[in-house]
Amino acid sequence: MHDHEPDFWRNLKDELSGGARWIDRAVVLLFAALTGAVVVGFTLLADAASRAFDWVAGATPLGSWIALAWTPALAVAVLWFTRRFAPGALGSGVPQVVLALDDDTPESARGALVSLRLSMHKIGLVCAGLMAGLSIGREGPTVQVGAGVMLHAKRWLSERAGVDGHDLIVAGAAAGIAAAFNTPLGGIVFAIEQLSRRRSMTHSGLVIACIVLSGLVAVSVFGNLSYFGELRVQQLDWQLLLPGLGVALASGLAGGLFARLLVASARGLPDRVSRWRRAAPLRFAAACAFGVALIGLASDGSTAGAGYAATRALLEGTAEVPPLYTLMKFCATWLSAWSGVPAGVFAPSLAIGAGLGHDVAALAGLAGEAAIPLIALGMVGFLAATTQGPITAFIIVMEMVSGHAMVLSLMATALLASGVARLLTRPMYVELAGVVAETLAKPAPR
Repeated sequence: MHDHEPDFWRNLKDELSGGARWIDRAVVLLFAALTGAVVVGFTLLADAASRAFDWVAGATPLGSWIALAWTPALAVAVLWFTRRFAPGALGSGVPQVVLALDDDTPESARGALVSLRLSMHKIGLVCAGLMAGLSIGREGPTVQVGAGVMLHAKRWLSERAGVDGHDLIVAGAAAGIAAAFNTPLGGIVFAIEQLSRRRSMTHSGLVIACIVLSGLVAVSVFGNLSYFGELRVQQLDWQLLLPGLGVALASGLAGGLFARLLVASARGLPDRVSRWRRAAPLRFAAACAFGVALIGLASDGSTAGAGYAATRALLEGTAEVPPLYTLMKFCATWLSAWSGVPAGVFAPSLAIGAGLGHDVAALAGLAGEAAIPLIALGMVGFLAATTQGPITAFIIVMEMVSGHAMVLSLMATALLASGVARLLTRPMYVELAGVVAETLAKPAPR
């Protein structure tokens, strides 16, 4: 009975004797740490770019007017470079990752969608867009950046590694968004809800390990802090039920409309404006960027960039945003995306949702700390409606604001808003992935 070696020792011996497997694991973990370092660098560069625009716009009394020329000029330069040298970097980057994970996408085409070279281009181009004062974010692009960094590990793995490009892309994308938001659970849920719906994750442990390592790198630099601080929530009572329901419905309608506009703008319609965009993309981008600059001038600069400052101030109950801030941020973000430059919509969506929650609170006669729960509900509702990822939106917002006291409210709002948005539009990233496939099938512009 005791002649055979126990399974524990045999398995341990097999593990320790598998030198090649350990080398492959070390390579994957090394690239996970590298992904975290790249995200940290991206974050620092993006913040510096936003500050550079603030300096340009505020350096002189005429700074805001200077932006009317600065923003279109830099946006045109960004779009020209992207179309000429890195067409795979157009848009947010999430549709490219979705397309790269499609089983129908040839292996040879993945390099045009996700690669280390494309990741480096993406970082520089998004930062240039932020320096231009466009209403864009870096979190969506971070998904493509992280996927490109992790996919590069494939060339260093042995044939018996058991890890393919699909697994590396999912792990890198999840690690990227987790490090960008400092939301490890959000990264895992994003991978499951948005990226792995066509194929089961065969290496879920790999995804978690990559998220942990990249997150540790980010935490070592920025600290283990919530993205928007800690939510100050008073006792929730039935008084907030009707305003909360209003926020969920309004954010669902607005988010669904926003997603539909983004898809229609990217795909183009049989109208004069779309024909102009196809015939003269640089001049069209200049017009869109000029519109963004005009909105920035009207909002006293509050609509420029990702909107972190305005969102945080709203959550702290100290913001004095313009009366039409939500509408202006909505339009500025749409125009920025319509221009065609590399642009994420995660952070701007949170800002729009926060503004929408603030507006509903004002209509309900709530102000200060009493309005904070509705602002948080607006954030999760608009993000869920736009991305059609209610669980991801709920987890990310909950981790970003330490909103554990509002778990059920955030979850219900995300589900309701997402359901309302589905009446208006199909899942945005799947639709945009189709647009990316059509764009890459065309000859490269000269």
